[in-house]
Amino acid sequence: MKSYLITFLSFFIFLSSCSTQKKKGNISEDLDRTVLPIQPPKHKAVSELDARNVTAPPKFEINAPEGAPNIVVILIDDIGFSASEPFGGAIETPTFGKLADNGLKFNKFHSTALCSPTRASLLSGRNHHNANVGSVMEVATANPGNNGFRPDDAKYVAETLRQNGYSTAAFGKWHETAPWETSVSGPFFRWPTNSGFDKFYGFIGGETNMWNPTIYDGSVRVEVETDGEEEYHFTQDMTNEAINWVKFQKAMTPDKPFMVYYAPGAVHAPHHAPKEWIEKYSGKFDEGYDELREKTFQRQKALGIIPQNTKLAPRPDGIKDWDSLSDSEKKLFAVQMETYAGFMEHTDHEIGRMIDAIDEVGELENTLIVYIMGDNGSSAEGGLIGTFNEMVSLNANRTAETVDSMLEYADEWGGPNSFPHFTAAWAVATDVPFSWTKQVAGDFGGTRNGMVMHWPNGFDAKGEIRSQFTHVNDVAPTILEAAGLPEAKMINGVEQKPMDGQSLLYAARDEAAVERHDTQYFEMFGNRAIYHKGWLARVVHSVPWEVKPVATLQEDKWELFNIEEDFSLANDLSAKYPSKLEELKLLFEKEAMENNVYPLDDRKYERFNAAIAGRPDLMGDRTNITLADGMTGITENTFLNVKNTSKTITATLDLKGNDRGVIICQGGQFGGWSLYMNDGKPTYTYNWLGLNSTTITSSKAIPAGESDVKLVFDYDGGGNGKGGLATLYINNEKVGSGRIEQTTPLLFSLDETVDVGRDDATQVAYEEFKNTKDSDFTGYVKSVTVTIPEKK
Repeated sequence: MKSYLITFLSFFIFLSSCSTQKKKGNISEDLDRTVLPIQPPKHKAVSELDARNVTAPPKFEINAPEGAPNIVVILIDDIGFSASEPFGGAIETPTFGKLADNGLKFNKFHSTALCSPTRASLLSGRNHHNANVGSVMEVATANPGNNGFRPDDAKYVAETLRQNGYSTAAFGKWHETAPWETSVSGPFFRWPTNSGFDKFYGFIGGETNMWNPTIYDGSVRVEVETDGEEEYHFTQDMTNEAINWVKFQKAMTPDKPFMVYYAPGAVHAPHHAPKEWIEKYSGKFDEGYDELREKTFQRQKALGIIPQNTKLAPRPDGIKDWDSLSDSEKKLFAVQMETYAGFMEHTDHEIGRMIDAIDEVGELENTLIVYIMGDNGSSAEGGLIGTFNEMVSLNANRTAETVDSMLEYADEWGGPNSFPHFTAAWAVATDVPFSWTKQVAGDFGGTRNGMVMHWPNGFDAKGEIRSQFTHVNDVAPTILEAAGLPEAKMINGVEQKPMDGQSLLYAARDEAAVERHDTQYFEMFGNRAIYHKGWLARVVHSVPWEVKPVATLQEDKWELFNIEEDFSLANDLSAKYPSKLEELKLLFEKEAMENNVYPLDDRKYERFNAAIAGRPDLMGDRTNITLADGMTGITENTFLNVKNTSKTITATLDLKGNDRGVIICQGGQFGGWSLYMNDGKPTYTYNWLGLNSTTITSSKAIPAGESDVKLVFDYDGGGNGKGGLATLYINNEKVGSGRIEQTTPLLFSLDETVDVGRDDATQVAYEEFKNTKDSDFTGYVKSVTVTIPEKK
């Protein structure tokens, strides 16, 4: 017994020492937090038979270091350096501004130029290719650095926090799971709740309909209570979930710090905002994008966001002068920007509600908030005239919409019947003082984003600007230093790669500190650059609104800039300093080799096709799949590719008579196809990019009982997006047929799904069904088989 008591006392003293932590950056020397999970100490076996005669040792717990702050990381989507008021723009963002006034603005903070890569870099602390996320997940390839398999040796900072006594939650956009891993079959290793987060509420892909979203709680699909009307908006919904989680977490464990990763869909397309927020900006952009650029540029100088000697970089070729536009173009483009601005201010308002909730529970002073205004520059993916339905531009179609055709729907812009994106000209105008936009990793217009850091307990400076070169991969190391935690060397038995970023707290606490992040490469779709100690060498290889690159990879022209003297990259010095350019080109080569950047892949639209991209395909070589009633939420990347080919749909139905509702569908209001029943008659609708629909209806109804319905689509061939003949059969009897003149070549949707027995979210046959409930099949789908020809 004496021996046991000595062991017990030693154990107790050890645990007491573990719980005593120094504040702000120092961890206990007695607890090794570099190897996770932290294991309890060994103890000797107990010889006493009766538990009543033994005092059990205290519970072994892992607590966060004493005084460790809460962490809130806010990441806005698709918004440029100069869009918001605090960085000189015209969009009011009072929450962002208030946090800046009581914290710090970073005016040399950088992203990767695209969504998924920035998110992976942000949460892992590594370069995006180092995390195998060289581009967005939907166009992953077979090559390391670009294959979408986030590796186990680059775990997210949330995992380190969770295993060190934090509660962790993610809300909103994820976009960090490979598309072939998004089915009910998983695997779920790279979903949020297996990536360090205890809680996830949001959407898994690149975008979602704000009025009618496809969302998950953890890995379980959630059906939100919405009819696609303006009473519901996803940003408000996710904010409610975040507020409720924070308050509940603090009620249950008031001494346990939390991490919230808040990543709204805004202001990525579709630009969806409540009407009152759009109307607030009515008329405010009538002067045009050229005037907005000039006024923003002057405000930036007045605010000290850019140096006084900065020049406004030239607008890219292809963007027309505002004064040369027709009245129709000006009217349409103004509406587009009003919607975008309303979307952003509405989002900032929702963020303000979350910040207020943190303040209400008494945690704001000791919460490190990193509010990043953009995961890349503003998006020019809407093309030169914008689009009422973003799926049109994502299918590389530049002629299906016109200014006049879109202007007819101006009053609906941003509402439930739209899926819009603004013209590339507004993207350029909200990336001031730079030339380019999202995707252009060689220009700061694609990679420079405003960032605000707020932590009253962590640093004293308020309302100041920090101008050290910083990168999104610096955020994870910043979080660890703030929490007093080391970078993990081992997580779950896997040795971890060192983080590529540097903590930013040195800059937060010393305005004059020498920058520590002095080298950084950039690459996206062949656009590339290398920063090193005040110099930038770059290539602008491809333009977002053009299908083909500017030049071949072998013929690219490199440029050189001294960013200490040329903030906006307006003065190319390559001819003046050729040796410096060659030095930086060699440095890019070195960084590219070390980070799996090569081979460069400048294909864009082609990579939506898994076979061309070479990435895994859940369907593999299968030519058919059989589903049944209730199998819903199947993403496009986990279903047969029925585009640009013939297909046959055969359904065995148990009918009640005079049946109505969806048998099987794919996509939604903005593109897709649906086989359904109406008044007992089988019907097939093909919705081409939300622009027009073709409907073939049976000449006869089916009585109650079991019957087979078949749809045969014979594709014309001869290329992508061609037409074909659709024929309906009941029990092998032909009952209707019709031509479908055009089909979707690349993708139906980034968030709508294949559903059996109903049409989740928006309706493919939107003139027939009002909402998901209305589309519920009154009979029962015993089986439905989709078949495509064997691949040649």
